[in-house]
Amino acid sequence: MSKPFKPSVKLTDNHVTDENVYLNRRKLLKSLGFVGASALLSNSANAAGWFWEDDEEQAKAFKTQALKFSQPEKYQISETQTPESKATSYNNFYEFGTAKDEPVKNAQEFDTSEWTLKVDGLVNKPLTLNLDDLTKRFPLEERIYRLRCVEAWSMVIPWIGYELGALLKAAEPLSSAKYVAFETLYEPEHMPGQRNRFLGGGIEYPYVEGLRLDEAMHPLTLMSVGLYGKTLPPQNGAPVRLVVPWKYGFKSIKSIVRIRLTDKQPPTTWNRLAFNEYGFYANVNPDVSHPRWSQASERRITTGGLLSRNRIPTEMYNGYSEVAPLYANMDLTRNF
Repeated sequence: MSKPFKPSVKLTDNHVTDENVYLNRRKLLKSLGFVGASALLSNSANAAGWFWEDDEEQAKAFKTQALKFSQPEKYQISETQTPESKATSYNNFYEFGTAKDEPVKNAQEFDTSEWTLKVDGLVNKPLTLNLDDLTKRFPLEERIYRLRCVEAWSMVIPWIGYELGALLKAAEPLSSAKYVAFETLYEPEHMPGQRNRFLGGGIEYPYVEGLRLDEAMHPLTLMSVGLYGKTLPPQNGAPVRLVVPWKYGFKSIKSIVRIRLTDKQPPTTWNRLAFNEYGFYANVNPDVSHPRWSQASERRITTGGLLSRNRIPTEMYNGYSEVAPLYANMDLTRNF
């Protein structure tokens, strides 16, 4: 077997994310003592994963499947799409590691074959969907959405899925339901970030998120089961994730196993970790800066190499102005 190639220059995610954002986002984790340890523990894996793929690694790679879907014209926007290779290799999914390149390397043996998604709480008809139900119970359509990360980078991605509202209607919400709580799979034996606080950024798992019921029922809110014509790879949240295009990306919870309707505002992972930095609503808002960086502009990841710059102004609600009535009469500087 040939010797692995060892590059003279090692790239890390701070070469890709804006330096100020990179340093500031991790300032919080560093204060908690979680930065550095993951890099020390994963150096050998990083080198092998980026620069050397042998037959064994190829055999273990997660297999996606082609999907059948419609393409409603109103969601086929003309903006330049982020290449699939970038959208599937530059990810925030701390269950598989905190560096951008760790999820794609650490999630390839993830098994979704026995997956179930439960919908319960304040509903008339609790539901349990299996893996087959996730892609066949509701008609699938492609929607090309802008994705804006709280770290001030963005992508344009062709998601495939169905409206969350269709799923919730099938469960028949009670009149007392006001919020929707979401929960990610908790499986430490297959998610290294959940079993190691240093690899997982010190977050309390399982990852949880929440929406108001009217936000969840909005036609733009998508349950995604695929992207770029195929089922989701694990680093993007297989087999089913939320996509809320007018909110920062961390609201779009991945690998969901439970959706619970409730009459109380549910806790959310990042709000619980740093409530003064990550609000419950997390609407994209260029006029409300993150405590440690501006949100006025973003780096759009489309064409070009890892070091290319494509800075554009950020739009209110990520450009999805049709959701503005959801927040009429709300002070969005307080309800950020």
